[in-house]
Amino acid sequence: MSAVADVTPAQAQAQAQRLRWRCEPFETLDVASLYALLQLRSQIFVVEQNCVYLDPDGADLHCHHLLGFDGEGRLQAALRLVPPGLKYGEASMGRVVTSAAVRGSGVGHALVAQGLRESARIHPGHGLRISAQAHLQRFYEAHGFRAEGETYLEDDIPHIEMSRGAPSAA
Repeated sequence: MSAVADVTPAQAQAQAQRLRWRCEPFETLDVASLYALLQLRSQIFVVEQNCVYLDPDGADLHCHHLLGFDGEGRLQAALRLVPPGLKYGEASMGRVVTSAAVRGSGVGHALVAQGLRESARIHPGHGLRISAQAHLQRFYEAHGFRAEGETYLEDDIPHIEMSRGAPSAA
């Protein structure tokens, strides 16, 4: 995701309703969805951000993947939900990505909001810890994350660790 857009909660909700969300474990992803996921991540993280790194890092196999498809069936947004203990003691969200075509429209906010709901469902009672690109700190703060520590380089991109407590039981 690029720069933080000033999107109202109502705009983000409208975008969320325009996408068809699927959240499933890696082993149930169909080949076309997996291909679209890897293609979107490569387009943004490797090509657009000019960052050479190995995206398929082995963690995907153990994660749930949230996919947001538009009305024409194109993948526009995705993230992976990492179980507690795989990357951090807490659950995590990672590989958060939106296509260039939908940036600034609220899809990124809708994606993270949906990811938070799915994480609470899949990993109840767990908080979240993320490694966020530093320029997106305000974006994640809008979703209840708080920065911890100093920025650091990950794949030559400034990042900051952020956390969010477990949702309260209603």
